[in-house]
Amino acid sequence: MPHHKIKETLVWAGKVLVGEGQDDFTRGHISMRLPDNPGLFYMKAHSIGLDEITMDNILTIDLEGKVVAGTARRHSEVYIHSEIFKVRPDVNCVIHTHPTYSCALAASARPLRALSQPSALFYKSLGLYTDTINLIRTHDMGTGVAKALGANRAALLKNHGVVMTGASIEEAVIGVIMLENAAHVQMIAEAAGECLPEFPEEDILKLRHDISRPDQFIVNFDYLVRRAKRRAGK
Repeated sequence: MPHHKIKETLVWAGKVLVGEGQDDFTRGHISMRLPDNPGLFYMKAHSIGLDEITMDNILTIDLEGKVVAGTARRHSEVYIHSEIFKVRPDVNCVIHTHPTYSCALAASARPLRALSQPSALFYKSLGLYTDTINLIRTHDMGTGVAKALGANRAALLKNHGVVMTGASIEEAVIGVIMLENAAHVQMIAEAAGECLPEFPEEDILKLRHDISRPDQFIVNFDYLVRRAKRRAGK
């Protein structure tokens, strides 16, 4: 994908994330590895909302967390992204946000259960980081997050937020929205009382396969971009 196309997709990804309630003031960030130089990645800048990402304020950062292009302020939690990119060559996009129900689940003593279709995407693929509630501002802390993530698709950060990964921007954006939906359903279902038994593992794994095809992420992301454009009158 050409660099300008990656930046355009990041711009719309930010607007989609805000439209889906993933914003928290100017907190939260998204990054995308450069396909022709995997030692560099684009990342949202500090002090702006996810919906304020533009072609001009996206930063280019290396795997040590240093800005190599761009003049905007860098997020102090850059190490969430850089340390994951170091150890996960399969990951090209990383998102960190603080969505309400995912944060509530991350503060509870309960694991994510297969109580909804979106939850199947994270069946046996959700890590948990428990070292601190604080911001991930050092290499060592970022390494801790990457370790908690492991080979999983996503990780909850206890009393903090979520980290979502994907091979593409589309996959990571749809993934973080689906995780929030799964956490929301679980919170309601468990608050209502005893839940029915989960389906057999074979059934859940089949659904996970079916909803994790790359084309599924692209189709749903493109729909949310079209919706965001309609709302913006474009």
